[in-house]
Amino acid sequence: MTSDNPSAGAGVIEPPGTKRRGDWIDVAEDAIPFERIEAFFAGRAYEPHRHDTYAVGQTLSGIQSFHYRGAERTSLPGGTMVLHPDEVHDGQAGGEHGFRYRMIYIEPAAVQRVLGGRPLPFIKDGISSDPRLFAAVHALLPATDARIETLEFEDGLFELAHALEAAAGGPAKVGGALNYRAAERARLYLHDLPDGTITLETLEAVSGRDRWGLSRDFRRLFGTSPYRYLVQRRLEAAKVNLRHGVPAAQAAVDAGFADQAHLSRHFKKAFGITPGRWLRMAEMPAGTEAEQA
Repeated sequence: MTSDNPSAGAGVIEPPGTKRRGDWIDVAEDAIPFERIEAFFAGRAYEPHRHDTYAVGQTLSGIQSFHYRGAERTSLPGGTMVLHPDEVHDGQAGGEHGFRYRMIYIEPAAVQRVLGGRPLPFIKDGISSDPRLFAAVHALLPATDARIETLEFEDGLFELAHALEAAAGGPAKVGGALNYRAAERARLYLHDLPDGTITLETLEAVSGRDRWGLSRDFRRLFGTSPYRYLVQRRLEAAKVNLRHGVPAAQAAVDAGFADQAHLSRHFKKAFGITPGRWLRMAEMPAGTEAEQA
């Protein structure tokens, strides 16, 4: 990890390189299991979409604009973006020179391993000026060519979870008891991408918790519904195959989607861009089918 001092020259980085023209995305190759990117967009970046992860990041240069919870937000260098799981947002440049940013997508389950079953912290406006939170996020966002070691990330995750909770106003009050163990059993089952049709009745049997109580607890603990969690895991599996040159039609079926169109529809809904555009911007191998997705 880089040794940048977040309190000195916050938001000041080296100028963008000349290796690319137009919009681009770099994906870090880390030992950690969560996607970490650096990207540049000159204009419109993403259509409205939502993740089932925290999207935590910092704008490096330019003005980053996005619609979130009924208002237009602006991210500038020196602040922190925290988009809560399952909240719809888009993204575009707020100025003529575009914007460059870094982002890490962290599953709520990882935050829960630190919080131990407390409700997820919520930064209501999606933007924070909290210095502790800035430092915690900055530590997890070195340049994409700097590899983060597993233990290093786990230390950073511990600090991030507590910084998020503090920035959100402290531990949230729980409205009714949450059954974390049952929800975690259901999450682990979905995470393994089971075959066949999955219903709340299936998850009731897996978790030992009544289906509606489980559905409520799952949302409170992991920030999204069981179905959307399953779809996101399928999308992540498809992205891995696409990055390795698997044709989009085959990647879709292998991940559990009905066909390529089914994959493309969910991909754009989750990430705000098509599979083909994502592959092109990331400069990854793309077959003809993926390019047309």
